Amino acid sequence: MTQAFTLRAFPLVFAAALTVGILAVYPGRATAQTNDEASLARGAVPDTTPQQRYQTAIREAGGGLKVSLEECRAMGSPERKACEAQARSRYQADMATAKAMLRDPSVRPANVVGGPIRSTETTYEIK
Repeated sequence: MTQAFTLRAFPLVFAAALTVGILAVYPGRATAQTNDEASLARGAVPDTTPQQRYQTAIREAGGGLKVSLEECRAMGSPERKACEAQARSRYQADMATAKAMLRDPSVRPANVVGGPIRSTETTYEIK
């Protein structure tokens, strides 16, 4: 009799465990959406303090370096070294400008260097 009871109870226990697992994962997704929305809301507010401008400038410098190095890696070997050196020197200049913004509150980003947006979609080449 106990064996028949456990065989009938197994699907119920399995369904209950599955439900608990799904409920445990679901709040994480809601938190991620809340964090994304909060990040977008922060991004919509302009930087007002020198510290905020400095943080934005160093994030921009790091992002620019990352994009430049990715473009350099797509080049041939002889051109790659020069491209990477130029990308790193631009990064150093951007970081120096960021530090100047932190020291002198009147300093603002002078210009935006870069070309037009090439694409808003990410494409992957499968080899």
